[in-house]
Amino acid sequence: MKVILTQSHFKLGSAGDVITVKDGYARNYLIPRKFAIPATPGNMKQVEQIRRRQMTIEQKRKEKMQILAEKLSRVSVDLVVEVDEEDKLFGTVTTGQIADALQRRGFDIDRKQIIIDEPIDSLGVYNVKIDLHPEVECAVRVWILKHEH
Repeated sequence: MKVILTQSHFKLGSAGDVITVKDGYARNYLIPRKFAIPATPGNMKQVEQIRRRQMTIEQKRKEKMQILAEKLSRVSVDLVVEVDEEDKLFGTVTTGQIADALQRRGFDIDRKQIIIDEPIDSLGVYNVKIDLHPEVECAVRVWILKHEH
């Protein structure tokens, strides 16, 4: 069955795309949840309108993420960790720990958006990349500090 996506779907495509899916998937999932509409001749005329609306939504989202990226690029967070006698961490710093530290600073960043290129396993300062949007990324400075007993 041919359907028109009414909103972007990470596996299927962008809003306004005409795709072919199995009949049951379209009837039982996509159409009832308003992810898609049947690709009838009348609905095909709406494709351009759907695409324009989606582009406007996406542009506003991108602009919000650019503003957030500017704020985040000026932020640094401290993580206090346990270390051994040679100042080596027990384990490595995780994206969840960084997300929690950012949450405490008032930034709601999902841990999946945080990219750690190389394992953080010693004390120091690291620049950690955050993917906010496919076209917007920034870096946050993360200070790894020793827990004093």
